[in-house]
Amino acid sequence: MTKLLVSETNPKGYTTETVLGIIRSDIVARLQKYSGDPRKEARTVLDNNIRILQLLGEAITLAEANTRTLTDG
Repeated sequence: MTKLLVSETNPKGYTTETVLGIIRSDIVARLQKYSGDPRKEARTVLDNNIRILQLLGEAITLAEANTRTLTDG
């Protein structure tokens, strides 16, 4: 059923927080690319990516809570 995430049919898959963490790392690397670009468009991309990182942080926290709920319950 799932291709990336842990499931009964994919026991070696990743947890949601792991996948989100990988995406976050990629965005951080991309931020470095745009950080020195003086164009307005680059600043817009930079600002958007900063907001995405904030949302990913919230999503990772929720995913970690889900993992704890399922493993502790």
